[in-house]
Amino acid sequence: MFSAAGVRDGSVRDVAERAGMTHAGLRHHFPTKLDLLQAVLTWRDQDALQRLDALHVDGVDVIRAWLAEVGRSRDTPELVDLHVTLSAEGTSVDHPLHEYFVRRYDRLVVGLRQALELAESRGELLPDMDCEHAARILIAVTDGLQVQWLLDRESVDMVAMLRRHLGSIVAVPL
Repeated sequence: MFSAAGVRDGSVRDVAERAGMTHAGLRHHFPTKLDLLQAVLTWRDQDALQRLDALHVDGVDVIRAWLAEVGRSRDTPELVDLHVTLSAEGTSVDHPLHEYFVRRYDRLVVGLRQALELAESRGELLPDMDCEHAARILIAVTDGLQVQWLLDRESVDMVAMLRRHLGSIVAVPL
């Protein structure tokens, strides 16, 4: 619904109708549009984490799984669009989803930093890597590529570009 009408113009009433629910029924579960949108983003993150947990990966394999998730996101441009739009709006301290995005990025940085530190200890990264810096850059590059891909899906290959970037930090084939 929101991919068709946009985050601002899409209505909870229309979502309820498409879901076969009453407006009041949907509001019972999601009192505001932002509650619904946050639930969608949370579901997207949990879905990705479940796939990662099922793989039982660590070290550089977390980076490989990250690449796979970026590739999978090509199948759901509406979720990428929702994430890009709301994360940009959420930078404002007074935005209702600000804390959600602060916590999300904190978790991503910690998880990626830990994976990179393990990869470094195994010799899977180039020497003298600042793992927290590399984690933040990986997130930033991914977010930036998502924006560019949304603007030009034909010319931007997020996975290939991200893999090439990762070649500057990873010492093993991805």
